[in-house]
Parts: sequence; C-alpha cells; structure tokens
Amino acid sequence: MTSLSRRAFVTASAAALLTGCGGGHGTAPTTNSAAKQGSSGQGGSQPGSQTSSARTGTKAVHALARSVPVTLRVPAIGVDTPVMQLGLAADGTVQVPPITAHDRAGWYRYSPTPGRTGPSVILGHVTVGAYGDGVFRHLALLRVGERIDAVLENGTTATFTVTAVRTVAKADFPSDEVYGNVDRPELRLITCGGTRTGTGYLDNVIVFAALTSASP
Repeated sequence: MTSLSRRAFVTASAAALLTGCGGGHGTAPTTNSAAKQGSSGQGGSQPGSQTSSARTGTKAVHALARSVPVTLRVPAIGVDTPVMQLGLAADGTVQVPPITAHDRAGWYRYSPTPGRTGPSVILGHVTVGAYGDGVFRHLALLRVGERIDAVLENGTTATFTVTAVRTVAKADFPSDEVYGNVDRPELRLITCGGTRTGTGYLDNVIVFAALTSASP
C-alpha cells in the first residue's frame, strides 16, 4: 500500500462512515468523524441484527493478486451491479456513489481490492431520491452463509461468504470493526437503514463477509 493510500485508509478508519442515501433531491453525503463505537462494544446493534464470529463456518483461502472490482453480485437479494471507484471527498470523508437513475455500487479505492488481505469496502445507496430504490435496497435481508461475488478486472471472481449482518446507529458506527486490520481477505458492504427522516436515515446496515473461494 502506498503512503497516500495508507494515510487515506487511516483517515477512513478514524471516521465513522455515515453513508448518504439519497433521502432527498441532491442530498449530500454526511460523515461524522467524531462518532466512535460505543464504549459497550456493541456497535449499536439493533434487535433483529444477525451476527456470527468472523471465523465461524469459513475456510482459509489464500489472498488474491490486486485487481480492482468491476462487478458485484449478491444473488440472494438480486444485486448485479457495475462497481465504480470512490475516493475521499474534499472534507476528507469517504465519497459515496452519485444519486442517479442508474445507481451503482462503489468500491473505496483506499481499501484493499476484494480478495487482498484486509477489509475491502463497497458502498451503495438504499434509496436514490426521486429515482426510487437504490442498488443496496435489500442489503439488510442478507443472512449469514449467503454468497457475494466480486468480479475483478483481471477476470477472477472472488467469492465471499457472509459472516455477519448488522444494523447500527450512525452515531455508533463501529469504525474499527469495519476498517480495522484483519489477517485474511474480507469484504464490507455498507448502506443506510433504519428509520428514515427528512434528510436521510438514522442507521447503517453493514454486511461482513470473508473470502471463501476464487475462480478464473
């Protein structure tokens, strides 16, 4: 990882990601860098959240060569989306995909590519303003054990297995758990969720997954 990438990833790791989800026309994404994981260590989990150990039911798989994701597929919830690249906004927070009719997911390019060691982060909207539902509208319905495929630029398909699905209050976003170092290839899918207000949503939905296979 380059020094720029490392600094950018540390910036994101220190910030609680509050994904803008198109709650209104032209709604700007918001990020609160002061919001930290709750001292209770619960990360703001809501009733009905599904969690499991990151190690449970997954086998070790060697890390893949670096290659950026171009397509994301989540069969259980009907996701088959191109993947754009996201960086940092002018205020140093993580960008989110634009509010458009043809909504796409976005890979945070200062995180590892899917299949590399570490947490690869992909964001998507739950709603896109006047355009209706977003690409991650059903993300909260995923269950532990379900499959996520990231198709990479080099033609490899990295297959991940869901290890946890959590709904957390945005004020209690678990930055360390989402962005912190891990010793194997993992994936994070993030969108908004919970109660909708006039300017957005109160919660984030976070899917944790681990690499379980790869195919050309």
